[in-house]
Amino acid sequence: MIKDEIQYNDFGKLDLRIAKVIFAEEVEGTDKLLKITLDVGEEIGERIVVAGIKEWYSPEDLVGKVVVYLANLEPRKLRGVVSQGMLIAAGLKTAALLKPDSDVVPGEVVC
Repeated sequence: MIKDEIQYNDFGKLDLRIAKVIFAEEVEGTDKLLKITLDVGEEIGERIVVAGIKEWYSPEDLVGKVVVYLANLEPRKLRGVVSQGMLIAAGLKTAALLKPDSDVVPGEVVC
């Protein structure tokens, strides 16, 4: 089912960026969460994201991957860790991280 329509200006509020995973580790006491450190380029720098993708990705699988990152999501504390954004993935019963199909540098704007 398609969600309710949004205005074009609402979509324009999303700050989607290219990011590179530089470190990842399990969040203690959970079976779903990973704490992921991202390089989001010079303008933004490093960011921490907590993502519920442990079922599909190990920390070792993630390091070095280039992904799509939502940079301007309000920070939220999950299991004691402040998550500063969100990785963009496809699937309701899986997590397939979205990634560019050619070389782009961390911090590049997704439009």
